[in-house]
Amino acid sequence: MEMSRPLDTLNQARNKRVIAELKNGKQFVGVLKAFDIHINTVLDDAEEMVDGESKRKLGTVFLRGDTIILITLAD
Repeated sequence: MEMSRPLDTLNQARNKRVIAELKNGKQFVGVLKAFDIHINTVLDDAEEMVDGESKRKLGTVFLRGDTIILITLAD
């Protein structure tokens, strides 16, 4: 399936585990549940990661789109 727009690619990651990296260097891993055109993002079962290890479990989190620099599949 051809991806023509960035949001199409993000849509393919819905309900999968992703890593979101923020401008401040923090990383969050969780299941991508929702996003909007601003890339405001909701993750379920989210954990904050530090040096590749879970620092704390957060549950459902909202990440503001303008703080996100990268979203990638975790697996």
